[in-house]
Amino acid sequence: MKKLLNTLYITRQESYLHKERETIVVKNGDQKLGQFPALTIGNILCFGQVTVSPFLMGYCAEQGIGLVFYTEYGKFLARVQGRQSGNVLLRRAQYRWADDADQSLSLARLMVAAKIANSRAVLLREVRNHGENEALIAAGAHLNASLRNAKIAESTAQLMGVEGDAAATYFGVFNELLRGSGFVFGGRIKRPPTDPVNAMLSFTYSLITQECNSALQGVGLDPMVGFLHQDRPGRASLALDLLEEFRASWADRFVLTLINRKQIKLQDFVTEASGAVRLTDEARKGLLVAYQERKQDEIMHPYLEEKIPLGLLPHCQAMLLARHIRGDTEFYPPFLVK
Repeated sequence: MKKLLNTLYITRQESYLHKERETIVVKNGDQKLGQFPALTIGNILCFGQVTVSPFLMGYCAEQGIGLVFYTEYGKFLARVQGRQSGNVLLRRAQYRWADDADQSLSLARLMVAAKIANSRAVLLREVRNHGENEALIAAGAHLNASLRNAKIAESTAQLMGVEGDAAATYFGVFNELLRGSGFVFGGRIKRPPTDPVNAMLSFTYSLITQECNSALQGVGLDPMVGFLHQDRPGRASLALDLLEEFRASWADRFVLTLINRKQIKLQDFVTEASGAVRLTDEARKGLLVAYQERKQDEIMHPYLEEKIPLGLLPHCQAMLLARHIRGDTEFYPPFLVK
């Protein structure tokens, strides 16, 4: 089993990272902020005005350490990547699957079905824990019907329609999951997020997308060529495909926990002149600490029947997907929660 390495989040503006022997040094001006053994780092995520030395960039590429740059507000900018690794035969098989409408649709159905089933599980979990709620129960029934429709969708376009309808139903009752925190959710708004809940969801989705990107590259798959999301320059389509399995069960529940436990409050957000809402610097640091802690929580993988840290989930699913594309397994088992 792959070891869960640490992720280094750089949020201090005007920080500078460089390599010193086998360590990664973080400085701000003449002040040394930290020095970390490179062998313990799996990813480095830089937010805002952060500079990285060319030698460290090259070292990260050689060692497979993910180096990703975001704006200060969490919008993805770029990812440093070295030579393509992995088995070229696996990637060729992936491209053939992506070009084959039937094979591509078979995988896309599973990923969308998992997203819908996990969304339904989040709603019904709320009902079990906090009593009956007619809106949540009705939405759960609708998602159950969407799940059946996803399994019989005859084209990717039809499947995307089912997924869109299910997402509208799910987010239509998402406000019911916010308990006495003062937060209000009126619907999913992405670019840019115009309320605190959407800002947290978008930021967390972005973090997990990069986890999926790293996991897919680690098993030799091409993150840019997906089965559900269409090819587009600069879009990691397969990483977005894999993300669908984790949106509700990982990202949404994580955001709900931070809000309902009052770890994040309304005063932790600022509104830009454009209307975009973002976390303050301190609140973003707090979210990243909580996110890293959440990745350490152990879960029982339903297919592997083994306890793993949550942070290894993208790697497990990427491995299972690679095995299926290679022809080692008959089916791809998407991640499902109970």
